[in-house]
Amino acid sequence: MLKNNPFNRLFFKLLLGFWLCSSLIIALVSLLPLLQQSHDRSPLPPSLERILKNVAEQIQEEPQLLENRNLQRLFPRRNQDEPRNKHEGGPLRLYLADAEGQVLNTKRISRGFRRFQLMAEEAEQPISHQFRDELIFGPYSFEVNGKAYQLFGRFPDNHPQPWFFFFSDNKLLTAALATLLSGLLCGLLAWYLSKPLRSLRQSANALAKGDLSSRVDVATVNRGDEMGQLAQAFNGMADAVQTMINNQQRLMGDISHELRTPLTRLQLALALGRKKGQQSKELDRIGYEALQLEALISELLTLSRVSLASHENKLMLELAESLSQVLDDAEFEAEQQGKNLQIDIPEALKLPQHPKTLSRAIENLLRNAIYYANSQITISAALVGKYILITVKDDGPGIDPKELEAIFKPFYRPDTARDRQSGGWGLGLAITQAAITLHQGSIVAENLISPTGQRQGLKLNISLPVS
Repeated sequence: MLKNNPFNRLFFKLLLGFWLCSSLIIALVSLLPLLQQSHDRSPLPPSLERILKNVAEQIQEEPQLLENRNLQRLFPRRNQDEPRNKHEGGPLRLYLADAEGQVLNTKRISRGFRRFQLMAEEAEQPISHQFRDELIFGPYSFEVNGKAYQLFGRFPDNHPQPWFFFFSDNKLLTAALATLLSGLLCGLLAWYLSKPLRSLRQSANALAKGDLSSRVDVATVNRGDEMGQLAQAFNGMADAVQTMINNQQRLMGDISHELRTPLTRLQLALALGRKKGQQSKELDRIGYEALQLEALISELLTLSRVSLASHENKLMLELAESLSQVLDDAEFEAEQQGKNLQIDIPEALKLPQHPKTLSRAIENLLRNAIYYANSQITISAALVGKYILITVKDDGPGIDPKELEAIFKPFYRPDTARDRQSGGWGLGLAITQAAITLHQGSIVAENLISPTGQRQGLKLNISLPVS
């Protein structure tokens, strides 16, 4: 019995899963502005600070550079033995500002530079920032003749941005990627939650097809939520159904076996009476019904044995070899009735099988086909994927479409000439289906239809797994 842990319920798993998924996406998206802000306020690199320092020292040494006509001559000074700076991939632009932040050496000031001045003022220290198409850094503060100045630098757009700036600048693409990631995480969560349902569905389908040994896998049963409880309940139900059906089949076999004892005594009494010369129509009728009863009991025992033979090991044999005797007998029987049996079974086809059971199933189909066919019967086999498809066809009257599925039920006798003439008990096809189910296969009946829409025969398709 599962522990009554409320946090182990499926409701909390769903809630926690979707909550974590949404929180993760929100956190990743929210982290981008924080990364950008952290990068905006990063300290000024020493290499860029040296560039501004050299220019400031040059201005301090030559104060005449601050005159209007000389301000355009501002340029960085570099020692000959100093290696070229890694940022010198394009022309350097310098901005000289006074204490109030007014740029002195140019009137063409970009919006990005104004924005950078505010960022630097908030940071209260020299910083650098990579915009979409420019790198701006500074300020470097210095004094000339008692007046305070600030120096800024700018490189063009040949400087790579950090990776997270790509997402910050492409908001629609970022939203699309966030949606895709959210769908992926939710898909993984849905797969985890639907996996036990798939196992339950497969086991239920197998049980519905007659595989009474089908059970939900151990991993699903050991889950601690409602799925695990449902799997345990399903396996318990399957155990009860299998036990009930096996007991019913065993009971039918036992009853059929016990009926043979009084039937044998009845047949012995009839034989003794005939030996003493007691002959009449009534005794002949009793003898006939006794033979019919013996045949019925034999069919019931066969059905019981086939249904309970699942514990026996299968043998890997060639299909043509295991059916050789059945095919020979069917060919002889068809010839005696003036009908043609066409056989097309390749010798290379192999499958795991119970030879006697499978032979009995095919024998029942062939006898029915020979009995009802007008002149032509065909049996063929072919490998289709992982299954061997056996087809039995005849050119007889066919069956009412409403009864195509019911003919495999025990004791079912459709109200058609096909079964009325046979005088059977409706056990032949039931035995066939039990044998096919024992091999984890399936059997389907369908009518052959002429171009005019009339029934012109019956076709039975048997599908048997090769492994």
